[in-house]
Amino acid sequence: MLIVYVDDIVITGDGIFGIAGLKSFLAIKFEIKDIGNLRYFLGIEVASSMRGIYISQRKYVLDLRQEVGRLDCKPIETLIDPNHKLGVYEKDVLLDKGVYQRLIGCLLYLCLTRLDISYAMGVVSQYMHKPRSSHMQAVNRILAYLYECPGKGILYSNYGRQKVEAYSDVD
Repeated sequence: MLIVYVDDIVITGDGIFGIAGLKSFLAIKFEIKDIGNLRYFLGIEVASSMRGIYISQRKYVLDLRQEVGRLDCKPIETLIDPNHKLGVYEKDVLLDKGVYQRLIGCLLYLCLTRLDISYAMGVVSQYMHKPRSSHMQAVNRILAYLYECPGKGILYSNYGRQKVEAYSDVD
C-alpha cells in the first residue's frame, strides 16, 4: 500500500520484499529518502510494538493547547453533560464565527484518534453558523478534557491472525 500526501509517502504491506521492490522502483523514477519506520504523519503519531500499532495525536493536542493560549487550563475528567442545554439563545453573546469554526475544525481532526470526543464534537458543531458564548464554554470543556490525557489514542492489536473487527455506537 502506498499513501501519498504532497511530498510525503508512506509504504506499508505484509511482505518486506514487496516493500523493498516498490522502494527500488520509486528510487529509479524519483529522488527519494527513506527515513525508516513510520513515527509521525500528518499530525498522527504512530508507535509499533509486538502488541500492535498505537496511533495518537498527542503533539497535535499540545500544540493546539499552546495555539489557543490555554497553557494554564486545568484538565478535567468529564467531557460534556449528556443532558446539556446548548441551543441558540438570543440573550447569549454572539461570537466571532471564524474563530469558532477554525477551532471546531481543529478539534474535528482529533476525532481520527480520539473517538471519545465524537459525540461532544457533534453537539458543538451544530452551532457553527451562529456561535454563542455558551457554545464556546462547551468547546473549552472539550479542550480541558483533552488536556487531561493528551496521548490517548487507538491501539490496533496484533492477534497474530487476520481478523476484521468493527465497533459501533448506535447512540
